[in-house]
Amino acid sequence: MAIERRRHRIEGTVQGVGFRPFVYGLATDLALTGFVLNDSAGVLVEVEGAAGAVAEFGSRLATEVPPLAVVDHMEQAPLDPIGSAVFEIRISDAGGKVAAAITPDVATCSQCLAETRDPAARRYGYPFTNCTNCGPRFTITKGIPYDRPNTTMSSFAMCEQCRAEYEDPSDRRFHAQPIACPDCGPRLRLIDCEGTELAGDPIEAAATMIRDGHIVAIKGLGGYHLSCDAADESAVAELRARKGREAKPLAVMVPSFEWACRLGDTTPDETAALASRRRPIVLVRRRSGAQVAPSVAPGNRHLGIMLPYTPLHHLLLAAVGRPIVLTSGNLSDEPIAYRDDDARARLGRIVDAFLVHDRDIHLRCDDSVVRVFDGREYPLRRARGFAPEPVTIEPSFVRPVLAAGPELKHTFCLGAGRRAIVSHHIGDLESYEAMTAFVEAVEHYTRIFEITPEVVAHDLHPEYLSTKWAQDLGGVELVGVQHHHAHIASCLADNNRTDAVIGLALDGTGYGDDGAIWGCELLICDLAGYRRAAHLSYVPMPGGAAAIREPWRMAAVYLHAAFGPAAAGLELDFVARTEERWGPVLAMAERSINSPPTSSAGRLFDAVASLCGLGDRVSYEGQVAAQLEQVADPGVLDAYPCSVSAGRIDGAELVAAAAEDLERGAPVPQVAARFHNGLAGALVRTCEKIRSDEKESGPVALSGGTWQNLLLLERVTSGLERAGLEVLVHHRVPPNDGGISLGQAVIANARSAGR
Repeated sequence: MAIERRRHRIEGTVQGVGFRPFVYGLATDLALTGFVLNDSAGVLVEVEGAAGAVAEFGSRLATEVPPLAVVDHMEQAPLDPIGSAVFEIRISDAGGKVAAAITPDVATCSQCLAETRDPAARRYGYPFTNCTNCGPRFTITKGIPYDRPNTTMSSFAMCEQCRAEYEDPSDRRFHAQPIACPDCGPRLRLIDCEGTELAGDPIEAAATMIRDGHIVAIKGLGGYHLSCDAADESAVAELRARKGREAKPLAVMVPSFEWACRLGDTTPDETAALASRRRPIVLVRRRSGAQVAPSVAPGNRHLGIMLPYTPLHHLLLAAVGRPIVLTSGNLSDEPIAYRDDDARARLGRIVDAFLVHDRDIHLRCDDSVVRVFDGREYPLRRARGFAPEPVTIEPSFVRPVLAAGPELKHTFCLGAGRRAIVSHHIGDLESYEAMTAFVEAVEHYTRIFEITPEVVAHDLHPEYLSTKWAQDLGGVELVGVQHHHAHIASCLADNNRTDAVIGLALDGTGYGDDGAIWGCELLICDLAGYRRAAHLSYVPMPGGAAAIREPWRMAAVYLHAAFGPAAAGLELDFVARTEERWGPVLAMAERSINSPPTSSAGRLFDAVASLCGLGDRVSYEGQVAAQLEQVADPGVLDAYPCSVSAGRIDGAELVAAAAEDLERGAPVPQVAARFHNGLAGALVRTCEKIRSDEKESGPVALSGGTWQNLLLLERVTSGLERAGLEVLVHHRVPPNDGGISLGQAVIANARSAGR
């Protein structure tokens, strides 16, 4: 019988996902000898035995991987047989350059959940139950390889029973690094705002407080959340008031699928997203009569719903017996609190009690948010469950890259080899806390992945804090990247494409090459460069950032652009309530005083929304623009006229048509829909003209925060496809500024490669 020995190198997300016990079981099943171990690159396997068995091992290794594993690369090489007698799992090798991916935090598996519900099981009711197939990963990892000493579980010594499970290759907890039980693992407590432990079972006591209308902070996987009864209007309103979150929708955690269906008209694809191991917040259409307080998502047809993703959440929701609000533990616009002392200091004025535990969180990580478009997940915030899973790209990075990211919805990106590691969502870099979180996360990522950047990419906006931070670095090559080029490049990388495209970059704010505020741009571009082929016509943005906070300013400017002085004579509610304030704003715009020209799609949406009475002042960027999508009647298919001439899309014509329609008494849902359809039609026609004039045969890539609007996305996508154009949309990173860093990274790489 011919004896062979073969080495297998597996790279990707292969640590902490049960890969070694899978290999052990496969090898012993085939009567092979050798070993398997984790190292800094991934998993290394050597097997020896009958030639046929060795061949079958290689074949099954490539096709029968554990459910949480993601194999990016696998190679094998023959070795001389050495006559090994057993197959063993060896101690991890910590040497060498890190290439292994850290697994994202994973929702509780069905087997662990069953144990927490089984009175006969030793982990009955234990809120930190986990195994190789589920539980915390990224947020507790301090170093690579992923072994217990490199996690925040290192301070918990395993009891004899946990040790036996941990060391048994046939057990599903074999080398499950967060393994714990009530005898040796983390402990749950309910404390008041002074830190005094409250009497009773912590979960039952916390559930009672929530049912009684109180606000409780809950320490989760990646930070603290604020919770209250989702059906209690007074509790939700009080939470909003204390948190300083005036209108932005709040997420709801439901006890079960049945509850999800009571609150939302969930599609099968949305149900699949809710049930995925990532357990994101999924935006679903609100069911008529849903039992949620009006203040949860005021003026919104959709609800952000998620299922429990830890045993603690499952146990708490079962005790409460109904949905709860579960929103980030922070004051408005701050990063989520994750350190215990900081949480008590920052949240003590918001909550009535804290449900805490003594397992440290090493890195904060907020909840992910997705919508579903065309049967696929469409991420809006990429964090827990996704990060730090790499985005595999082509071509490979020629030099290590760090992309510093944007200002809002901030992420950064590390690039090395074929991996683009997009960070978790950090937030808006407008506070000391957020900037500190960014700097700390960069240090953690570069250390843990052992990537020393040689190139640092940044936005062109000179006032972005991420740009200033990058420019203060020494010993690296700096690459400035235009905001909207980065958007389109991120969509290309998201789809693993490198060809030239027509890019539709629509958002609120981006620094243009001419110093204007861009935001509705049609670019002919690839990863290396771009040319601006068309854009929304400029209008002044009176007061700069004040025009973002007060959308009525943009409505006044657009009305004046459409009608001139006659705008003041329009018989509109908008004119009646705002016309007295127009004088200084229009004078400022006319004299170009603090009124940068803008081609922003976001500001056009703001103008129409304010005109429709959806709000003259906002508490968060894009608020009334999002409401315009919410009120639009999707059954209305006719459109307002919108001229395109010499590469200029006439937004004022859309505003004029909306104003005249409102003056005639047209209902707002009809006006909103006609506006969406008019803009969509103009964008499609402009793409068709660019294709004809420029002889462009490539696809159209859609990126930018405005594409969070699924009504506009559907209208434009279907129009382009009817015109015979291929359309690329996001599915791995967000279309908003959360995906910018990926685009910055691949652009910097393309420029390096082109030298």
